[in-house]
Amino acid sequence: MNYRHIYHAGNFADVLKHIVLARLVEYLKTKDKAFRVIDTHAGIGLYDLTSDEAQRTGEWIGGIGRLLDADAPSGIAPLIAPYLDQVRGLNPDGGVTHYPGSPKIVRMLFRPQDRLSAIELHPADAETLRSAFAGDFQTRVIALDGWLALGAHVPPKEKRGLVLIDPPFEQDGEFERMTDGLARAIRRWRGGTYCLWYPLKKDASVEAFHRRIEALGMEDVLCAELWVRDPRTEKGLNGSGLVIVNPPFTLEDELEALLPWLTKVLAEGTGAGFRLKRLQPVTASPQQ
Repeated sequence: MNYRHIYHAGNFADVLKHIVLARLVEYLKTKDKAFRVIDTHAGIGLYDLTSDEAQRTGEWIGGIGRLLDADAPSGIAPLIAPYLDQVRGLNPDGGVTHYPGSPKIVRMLFRPQDRLSAIELHPADAETLRSAFAGDFQTRVIALDGWLALGAHVPPKEKRGLVLIDPPFEQDGEFERMTDGLARAIRRWRGGTYCLWYPLKKDASVEAFHRRIEALGMEDVLCAELWVRDPRTEKGLNGSGLVIVNPPFTLEDELEALLPWLTKVLAEGTGAGFRLKRLQPVTASPQQ
């Protein structure tokens, strides 16, 4: 495994993913009852943007760097505040030298009763993550293949919560593994909220992935995509998408407001754009 998120931490894909993640956590907090977040591909939790790896790509400049400098309108500012407040809290002197990964963002948003299961397969990253949360009784770090967690760790004992599925997509077949993992999880915990991240590349099989999700028969599935350059012509990572199963009822309206503004802020070319749609369950054809 040669993937390291430090090369990509804070980029435009992280911005979309982490804004939505923070919105989901904030919604779970509207009820007093405890919840659990299960992060299946957690990474190391906190990224040093002054490191050689981050400086080599500079991807964060076009992501969190732009967002921090943007003037958010009054309707947008409250929606991105839970996310931006955590980033700014880690950078009290201004600018951004440290960027929180998904487990760090989640944990910083928690109340005393909430819990995190942070799962990471890579041995060195799992140890770094464990050190980052040493002594934190609200967080359990598990060195495990995240795909296995979708069978072994749901439903959580709290019976409320969110599963974030954010694989590196460094191997073929990740779309299929994601769909298979989701299918296993919803058999055990159909009422949970699931957030699945995926890349938008020229050769990505996104529509086939959506059809496989629809075939699972879930009735409440929202899809949000944002691309910063034309995904039909440009090579590499042009954008990213999120499939949210059992989203909060408020999320669709929030994304209708957020996506046009985020696209404008993060655009790297004239081909930038976004898409928000519902994935409909596949139903059997009537008997003839």
